Amino acid sequence: MAHTPIQARFRKGWQDFTLDVDLQLPGQGITALFGHSGSGKTTLLRCFAGLGSRPEGRCVVNGEVWQDEQHYRPTHHRAIGYVFQDANLFPHLSVRNNLLYGQRRSCGTPAIALDQAITLLGIEHLLTRKPAELSGGEKQRVGIARALAVSPQLLLMDEPLAALDLARKREILPYLETLHDELQIPILYVTHSPDEVARLADHLVVMSGGRALAQGPLTEILSRLDLPIRLGEEAGVVLEGEICERDSQWGLMRMAFAGGSLWARDQGHAIGHKGRLRVLARDVSLSLQHQVDTSIQNHLPGVVDAMLTDEHPGLTLVRVRVGASILIARLTTRSAHELGIHPGQPIWLQVKSVALVE
Repeated sequence: MAHTPIQARFRKGWQDFTLDVDLQLPGQGITALFGHSGSGKTTLLRCFAGLGSRPEGRCVVNGEVWQDEQHYRPTHHRAIGYVFQDANLFPHLSVRNNLLYGQRRSCGTPAIALDQAITLLGIEHLLTRKPAELSGGEKQRVGIARALAVSPQLLLMDEPLAALDLARKREILPYLETLHDELQIPILYVTHSPDEVARLADHLVVMSGGRALAQGPLTEILSRLDLPIRLGEEAGVVLEGEICERDSQWGLMRMAFAGGSLWARDQGHAIGHKGRLRVLARDVSLSLQHQVDTSIQNHLPGVVDAMLTDEHPGLTLVRVRVGASILIARLTTRSAHELGIHPGQPIWLQVKSVALVE
């Protein structure tokens, strides 16, 4: 089934800030709006929702024009589900009645049946409780279920984990992954957490100063060297992989990806399990020849694709193509000079540490 891309062009100015974006986003999966506080992420989300004063521009979702020069669909006529940092549940209603309230605002054919959403979010045992009896993670799961109950064509999530402690975040992330796999509607997910981006996003929009510095598939955007905003303090890439081998003696598993394979700590998943690997630039070193007398277990042949001086002139980022995939290495500029590294050069990568994103 083909999914119509989202088209969005918004321009909205304030005294000291201007949002000015032109986006074409996938019609399915999770698009993360990523950037520092004040970069315009939530403002952009509110434009999609039709909240606040009207911006200039055009917005088309699922082939329907929500905004253009002649037409502006108000918020209550937009088929959106909105999940805030705070679940904003009605305190006097039970969980069940909070969900039924959302269902009464249904805009059409459900993206997911309410009873299925209840099951996927693991809230069956909470239906008779009031919000005051719920933990933070439970409230947020109910809030997500209520947003789905309105049968949205677009689900907006504004830093839904920001108000939760680490334990509650770990509790709710698997449910978000399940929704990612089950939903056929697009999700716009605002975050400044690199871990959430690496784990959940399919598509990435990097925001800064009210503008989209970059937009595209997650793996493509993370492998760029020219972005002033990187994924957290460390540059790195995310690879889509599948477990193809297990070494029970040493507690390792081998993940195959498009271009090679990498050994990582065994997490107990079955052969064939698909997952994401996060490889940080600081954990990749380069060699002109295949090294055998080394403690590093992961060795991959590649070709240097690009180079760029890092934030400090003493460091250089090197982008290396490994089959159909990209990895990034960070090394001293002196090392790059002494090895004579240049674009187009065959090179060996040594990957010291690999993390399964979960």
